[in-house]
Formats: sequence, C-alpha cells, structure tokens
Amino acid sequence: MVPMVAHPPFDLGIVDATEQHYTVPSPPSIQLDEGVFTGRANTKTNQFLGIPFAKPPIGDNRFRQPVPLGPYQGNYDAMKFGMSCPQQPMTLPGWIDDGLTKDINFVVNIMYEGITPESEDCLTLNVWVPTGIKPDAKLPVVIWIFGGGFEIGGTATYDGDGVVSRSIELGQPIIFVSMNYRLSAFGFLAGKEVKEAGVGNLGLQDQRLAMRWVKKYISNFGGDPDKSTIWGESAGAISVAMHMVTNGGDTEGLFRGAIMQSGGPIPVGDMTHGQRYYDDIVKATGCQRSNDTLQCLRSVPYDTLKKASDQSPNFFAYQALVLAWLPRVDGIFLKAPPPELVLQGSVANVPFITGNCDDEGSLFSISTVNISTTIQVREYLKLFMMPNATNDQIDLLLRYYPDYQPAGCPFDTGFNNDLGPQFKRVAAIEGDVVFHGPRRFLLKQRAAKQKAWAFINKRMKDTPFIGSAHATDLLNSFGDGELKDYVIHFTNNLDPNGKTGKGIPWPQYDVKQPQAIVFQDSILFPIIKIKDDYRSQALDFVANLSLLHPI
Repeated sequence: MVPMVAHPPFDLGIVDATEQHYTVPSPPSIQLDEGVFTGRANTKTNQFLGIPFAKPPIGDNRFRQPVPLGPYQGNYDAMKFGMSCPQQPMTLPGWIDDGLTKDINFVVNIMYEGITPESEDCLTLNVWVPTGIKPDAKLPVVIWIFGGGFEIGGTATYDGDGVVSRSIELGQPIIFVSMNYRLSAFGFLAGKEVKEAGVGNLGLQDQRLAMRWVKKYISNFGGDPDKSTIWGESAGAISVAMHMVTNGGDTEGLFRGAIMQSGGPIPVGDMTHGQRYYDDIVKATGCQRSNDTLQCLRSVPYDTLKKASDQSPNFFAYQALVLAWLPRVDGIFLKAPPPELVLQGSVANVPFITGNCDDEGSLFSISTVNISTTIQVREYLKLFMMPNATNDQIDLLLRYYPDYQPAGCPFDTGFNNDLGPQFKRVAAIEGDVVFHGPRRFLLKQRAAKQKAWAFINKRMKDTPFIGSAHATDLLNSFGDGELKDYVIHFTNNLDPNGKTGKGIPWPQYDVKQPQAIVFQDSILFPIIKIKDDYRSQALDFVANLSLLHPI
C-alpha cells in the first residue's frame, strides 16, 4: 500500500489531540449561483450528492431534449444520491432453468430496491472533492459514465470516494463527478417519429448537459473547467465513444481526454432500425389510436409507460447484445454510424485509453446455449446480428470463427467452459462484433493521429463458464487495482504513466507495432506487455462487415 501523502491545501482529517481519534467533520457546503448545497464529509473527501442538473424529464418534458435548470436558489440537501432513472427488469429466456431465473431476479430486485431505487425525475449528478480544497486549486476532473447496457444502472453503484482518496495518496489529487442519464425507452426511444421530432439519443444528450454543468460550475469546487476527462465502462464506454464522434469531433471544451473500458464506436444504424420497439410500446400503451403517437406517449401515466417499456428485450434476452434501446443515428447527435464517423475523421482529437476484458461475449451468450449446430448459428446471426448480410458474408464470418471449442470464448481455455455445442463460438462472435472489433478499429484508424493506450483484462480467467467476462475489469478500476492509478495519472497528465511513470511502463499505441498491457492473474507478473494482434484477420473482417451492415 502506498503511504498517504498530504499536499497543501489538503486537510486529510481533524485529529483530537486529547482523545487521539478522528472527530466527525462538520458537513461541507458549496454555493452555486444563489443556492447553497450542504454535502457530507469523509476523512479525505467532501461529497455533494444528488445535485439536479436539468429540469425533471416528466410531463411534457418526457421524450424531449434535457432542459438546463435556471440559477440555483435557496438551500439544498446534497447528502444522498438522487433516484436512478427507470430501470429495465432483467429476465432470461423461458427455456432456461426457472431456478436460475429466480436467482437473477432476486439479485436484481435487491439492487433496484436497495441501491438504485428509480424515478422518472432522476437527472442528478454527484461531486467528490478532496477535503480542504481551495476554490482556486484548479484540480483536474474525471467524469464517470456508468454502464448497464443502456437499460440499468445508476450513480449510487459507484462511490467516487475511493478514486479521489487514492488520488490524494498518489499526490495527484482529482475531482470525481458522476451523473444519471435516462435509460431504456425513456432515454433511447427510436423510430421514424422520434427521428422526425429530433428527440433521439436523449440519454446521450443528458450526459452532454451534465458535462456542460461541470464546465460551468466545477471551478466552485476547486476544479479546472478545462481539464476534464470522460471515463466510462460498457454502455458508459460506448457513450464516451459517442461523445468523441459527435459534433464533427468538436468537444466544445467539455473534455480533454477519454477512457473507455469495454466499449467503443459500435456499429449502430438508423433510428428506424428500432421502429418495431417503438410500435410495440405505442400499442401497449393504447397510443396507436392517436394522431400523434409520440405526444400521446408523453401523456400516458408513468406506470403504464414503464410496464410497456419493461416488455422489450433486455441484454439477457435471446437476442442478447442486439439491444432494443441503444444509441442510433438520429441526424443530430449521430449523423452517421459511429464507424463511418471514425473513417470520416469526425473524432475528438484527444488522448484516449481503450481496453477490453478478454472474454467479453461469454456473459451475454448464456441465453443462447440451446444453439447446437452451425445451421442454427447461421440462422441466429441472420435473424438478429446481421439481418442484411448475405449468406456468403455470414459463411465467411463463420470460417473466421470455426466450430472448434478451443478457438472460442472464454479464450485460451481449451475444451472447458462449453455450456453448449456452440456456446463458445457464439460468445466469440458476440464479443468481437460489439467490443473487441470496435476497440481495434478505433485504434487502427486513430492511434497515428492522436495519443492512445490499450489494455486487455485477463483476470478472473478461472471463473466457471464465463472466464474474464464483461465488467470484471471494474474490480481493477474501482477496487484496489492498478487501473485506478493509471486513470488518476491520465486525468492529471493525459498519460497513464504520469510524469515519472509507475509500475510497468504502459507503451503508447503504435499502429505499426501495436502493443497493449495485460492485467493477468499472476503474483510475479500481474501486468505484462503483449503485441496487440490477436484474431487480427477476424477482427478486421468483423469491422468491415459491421460497416456494411450496422445493427
């Protein structure tokens, strides 16, 4: 453990010399406009939680662009997280063991009720700052965007205290900000009606407005509005990529660096690709009789809309990562499929980190373990992942992903972990199309033009059936791991190695000689460097096929 280092102007605790213990610090307060926010204090950090950054997206503001709040006035309690945005229940296909389904639902219900209770009025953010920070400290800021498949999640799941406390120990203090954003149908409704009204990708618009809030107010907390880094995992990392490719690559000064854990410029197509989900909700709410179905959806009771939204497929459904609700091309936030925008050079010219877990697809392929033949794999791909691909293209894809368990995901596990005859094969395809392919594609297109670093997480490889699965890297970045230190150094210096370096040097990505660092289960060699060329031909083919046939 690195010893704690105090750097003025940081007060890391109040010690009672008589009783020799830390006294409870008084609640901190901050003034924004004419409003005073009272937060809560920890030994090393002050926390201001549940700060509203937009008008509630309810009533006629439902399914509209987020509206900034007017100047704050009065007194605000900022001692607890705000409500999470409406969550989508997680269910498994009916053929899967009913006991397993009940277990998953039990865990998810605990999360909903205990950690992320939901409300449609949910657009709040949170700020963690080092204790004793001065207003003119100009600390760099990391803005966290949580994951959850654009269907579940909330800021209460991620405590920024550990990140900020560790930054103080490293002598590299930062401020941590996180925001809620609209999810599922509430945040990513799609269809021609949505596109024509200009109200697509509302969850991304919520995130962008929160970034503008940081730009406007973070100096009140001692932060530097010109030194923000956006950081996300899974749907949060995909969101980071969307912010990089939107607006012609113009960051508007909202961020100067980007970090993506398991997510990138995914191959999504036009808003009309989600038309059937829109039509299902319209029918379920009785709005099909209206001349303006979108306006009708704004007026239906919340419980009615929520019930209709909950019937849509989730990421544990049979179609898995072909999500019902996710970013799509709306002509405003996204003017073309993200890989096309990358090719056009519509990318924020900022340093970035991007990485994946080794076995990204395993968790999401459990719902398809009943697929047992190559013919069924082909039918599955044709029905869900690549409906517009030709038979020849799908056949060629299957040549890159052969019917041979040792070639599948979880990778490098031989004949083990095979839940079904085609499980590891489908898992490899799912993970490469949605995660590994976009990561490698972004690096190959941009690393010669801007600074980039890459990583692979191979820890927890011994986890039965799923290996180093999606989200296992969160233990490294929010637990007691090296990735957290790299994030802190990058936020301060736009280089994960910091000014003096730490541990194993993390090489900047070179397209001609690509290298990544690997986090692995080894006491002697927990981090190693590798040549980033695994499944090179397969990932190139996946990227090209995705350009032709976005989801």
